[in-house]
Amino acid sequence: MPFQTRSAFSPQNSGYGYSGQSLTRDQTRGVFGQVMGLVAVTFAFLALGAYLGRNINGGGGFIFFIAAFAGLFGLQFAVRRGREQLAIALLFGVGLLLGLFISPIIVYYANSDPGAVYQAGACTAGFTALMGCFGYATRTDLSRYYRAFFFALIALIVFGLVATFVAIPGSNVIYAVLGLIIFGGLTAFDFQRLKNSGMNVAPAIAASIFLDIFNIFLFFLALFGGGGSRR
Repeated sequence: MPFQTRSAFSPQNSGYGYSGQSLTRDQTRGVFGQVMGLVAVTFAFLALGAYLGRNINGGGGFIFFIAAFAGLFGLQFAVRRGREQLAIALLFGVGLLLGLFISPIIVYYANSDPGAVYQAGACTAGFTALMGCFGYATRTDLSRYYRAFFFALIALIVFGLVATFVAIPGSNVIYAVLGLIIFGGLTAFDFQRLKNSGMNVAPAIAASIFLDIFNIFLFFLALFGGGGSRR
C-alpha cells in the first residue's frame, strides 16, 4: 500500500512552499542542491535500516511503518514552526524506519529473485529522472492536477484493500501499473514545487520526493517480482 500523507502536501499548504515566489537562478540551484542532497542522505539511512533489519520478520516490521508515519507528521509540524534542524533529523529518521520496515521485503526478493531488486532499482532511477525533468522543465502549472492525483491515490488504496479480500485477475499488475502512473504524476508535481520553493521548506520537499521514489521502487519491485510482496 502506498506510504504517503499526500493531504498535507497540497499546493495550498503554506508549510510546503509552492507559493509562486520569484527566485533567482542561483537561489533555485541552491534549493535544488539542498533538497536532492537531503533525498540522497535519506536513502542512505533507508539502506542502513534495510541492513540493520535484515533479520526482522515481516510482522515485526509493521511497528516501524507506524513510527515512520508519525515521523512524517512531526516533520510537517517542525517545518511549520521553522525548526529546520529538527525537520531534517526527522526526515533521516523516517528513512531509517522505512528501511527497517522494508527490509523483510528486500530480503525476500534478494533470496528468491535478486534480479527483480536490481531491475526495480534501475527502472526507478530512470523513471524518476524522466518525470522529475519533465516536472522541473515544464511551464504548465501542474498544481491544477493535484486534486486528481490525490483522489486517484485514494482510489488506488481502496482498490488495494478490495484486492486483498476479493480475487481479482491480474490485480497485482493493475495495482502496480496504476501506482506508477499516479506517482509518476506526483513526482513531476513535486519537482515543479521544488523549482518554486524556498530553502526554508527544503526538508518537506525532500520528504515528498523521497516518498515518491520509495513508492515507485515498491511498484516496480511488485511488477518484476510477480507481486510477491503483496501475498
